[in-house]
Amino acid sequence: MPTLNWIGKEKVVNHYLEVPYKVLEHRFGFRADNAEDKSATNSGNMIIHGDNLEALKALIPEYEGKVKCIYIDPPYNTGNEGWVYNDNVNHPKIQKWLGEVVGKQEEDFTRHDKWLCMMYPRLKLLQRLLSEDGAIFISIDDNELANLKLLCDEVFGARNFIGQWHWFKSATPPNLSYKIKKNLEYVLVYEKDKTSIKYKGIQKISKSDDPIIKPQNTMKVLQFPPKSIQFKGLPDGVVKAGVYGTKTYPNKLLADVEIENGYNKGIAVFENRFIWVQSKLDEELNNGTRINCSKALVLSYKKSNYDPEVPPNLIDSSVGVDTTEEAGKLLEKIFGKKGVFEYPKSPSLIEYLIGFLSDSNSIILDSFAGSGTTAHAVLNLNKKDGGKRKFILVEMEDYADTITAERVRRVMNGYADTEGTGGSFDFYELGETLFKADGTLNEAVGEDRIREYVYYTETKQHLSRQREDLNRYLLDTWNGVGYYLYYEPDHETALTYDRLSIIREKAERYIVYADTCTIDKDYMTEKNIIFRKIPRDIQKF
Repeated sequence: MPTLNWIGKEKVVNHYLEVPYKVLEHRFGFRADNAEDKSATNSGNMIIHGDNLEALKALIPEYEGKVKCIYIDPPYNTGNEGWVYNDNVNHPKIQKWLGEVVGKQEEDFTRHDKWLCMMYPRLKLLQRLLSEDGAIFISIDDNELANLKLLCDEVFGARNFIGQWHWFKSATPPNLSYKIKKNLEYVLVYEKDKTSIKYKGIQKISKSDDPIIKPQNTMKVLQFPPKSIQFKGLPDGVVKAGVYGTKTYPNKLLADVEIENGYNKGIAVFENRFIWVQSKLDEELNNGTRINCSKALVLSYKKSNYDPEVPPNLIDSSVGVDTTEEAGKLLEKIFGKKGVFEYPKSPSLIEYLIGFLSDSNSIILDSFAGSGTTAHAVLNLNKKDGGKRKFILVEMEDYADTITAERVRRVMNGYADTEGTGGSFDFYELGETLFKADGTLNEAVGEDRIREYVYYTETKQHLSRQREDLNRYLLDTWNGVGYYLYYEPDHETALTYDRLSIIREKAERYIVYADTCTIDKDYMTEKNIIFRKIPRDIQKF
């Protein structure tokens, strides 16, 4: 498999492991039905303001392996965006890039290296957040398409590449290149672990003028209940048993059938060429499929309901997706003014994409949230089908509240002549790091955050158990192991024979964190107790 190399690659391959773990600080909650209440909604819908690399790291303890669908629209690296490389990678080759605006090709010969250094650790964390049956959708244009494909092959695995969709983004794109007008952008799709599940595109609607599907040349004996089959071109009365059709396929009516208003009145039994076996025929009849019978007793069918079609790799108005021009008009309608955000994506695009595989309870993540289109799409889908999908948005720019969150507020409340979707969300900022620069615990983050972190590093599970006064050092019991954090913020803790009384819930084994331990190792082994030292033995991920 081809490999992709760039300046700084060897320094960012494991950078996601070095990113400091920061806690999420709740700033306010929003409820469409009670805008005055700013307390936490605990709705599962989140908007996070902060660097998306650090925000993704902060999401790992609760959401690793739980996100069904990720959509991101990263910088395209056109040279006209003015994005800044900010990742603090400790290496001279990369340090010199920090804080610099990434320029055009002729001005900045390392801009592709910077883009790849920026994307790699973020994709690594996104891959961890994806559920085993989840997928990531990435919008991109020509500037980084080839690099992105090789990068994703490395991060997600080439075998998990699903396809490349072509989105007809604009009939009148800005003439950024004097050689060609770019009407198309692309969406690359990778699964966490490729499955055989078909993607669901648009729902085909049955119409009276739909072409009748001809049966296959396979002889079968089929039985039809009364009025399930309409005879064409035959007079009313009894259709006699006999040989019909062609010499090669002499379709036989095996019993007399009485006709009433063009339909069989009694049981009709045919030996006929047809596409289905009897069990499939019965299923289709129960679903309202109409069977037609010609004068020569040739059977054909028209469905009343169709399964969603597998989506084509062209995304345009034929599948109900709007262009950027229409998305811009929509944003103008939401905010009541022009120029709120340049080149927004359309909610219809993201609705279409996440509809390929997400169910009504999926978690949808967008770590380059921009104007908040992904949340808009999720809310639209929930309103259409009564779903309970949740969105998580991350936006590093200062407009995270004034544009990203504000759009979501207006969509929930309603705007112009559009009825609101209802709903709620919580807004977060990135808080302090869990560990100080010298490796000690940052007690300012609070004991609850330390407990959640330790439990996750041990079990890879989110700590949901409520703390109990009589068992205050227990985190939880998982797979037969009891996990304890004997921690006090104002003094050092020592695990002694007397202090073994903190273990109050029976388990097969015990892992106890404390500052020190004075118990004999053989005794600890006999009692199936493992001591871990704070903070030295607290893992970093």
